[in-house]
Amino acid sequence: MTVARHAVVTGTSSGIGKAIATKLLADGWKVAGLSRTESSLEGKFEWLQADLAEPESLAGVVSSLGPVDALVHAAGFQRTAHMGSLDPAALAGMFTVHVAAASVLANALVPSMPDGGRIVLLGSRTSTGMPGKSHYAATKAALMGLGRTWAQELAPRGITVNVLSPGPTDTPMLNDPGRAATPVKLPALGALVDPDDVAALAAFLLGPHGKSITGQNYVICGGASL
Repeated sequence: MTVARHAVVTGTSSGIGKAIATKLLADGWKVAGLSRTESSLEGKFEWLQADLAEPESLAGVVSSLGPVDALVHAAGFQRTAHMGSLDPAALAGMFTVHVAAASVLANALVPSMPDGGRIVLLGSRTSTGMPGKSHYAATKAALMGLGRTWAQELAPRGITVNVLSPGPTDTPMLNDPGRAATPVKLPALGALVDPDDVAALAAFLLGPHGKSITGQNYVICGGASL
């Protein structure tokens, strides 16, 4: 009997995190979902209440899981502002959730992760820069540094680390008042990115055919970066 692979996914209450967890569950994975808001998904799913804005608490949250095969850090939020109206607290908050939480979770889970494990970090196509999104872009760009460095460190164990960088995606984040300074623009293909498309690529990278791909950044933007 094949033992189900086990993934930890953050942000499973909505958006891309929920889409990735749903896809993995459909593929037969066990998923431990971390979020502040309760998640209830079909399949071998366990919800763990966690506040990604308090990374010091996260090692304790996942301590009962034992070895896991994959970590997907999808939780995030966006605060936008142009130069002259930048809020240091917004930068600190996004850095904590996007970068510090990823670091704490990886540090807690990777030592016991089996060789051949997987890490996927959710970046953003705006990590290369976009007016009004300097703070958000900076925190997402930091994930590139984490991902490529971890990929080098973990390559001897066959653990892959990759970043997915979606463009404007059809999730509740687009309606967050905190990003009102940068109205959504449809990308060149004429539609917002489908979270299920991001989830499908994540599942590929997490699956058996992702074993030769590491240290890479995949932009899924509907042509927004053309």
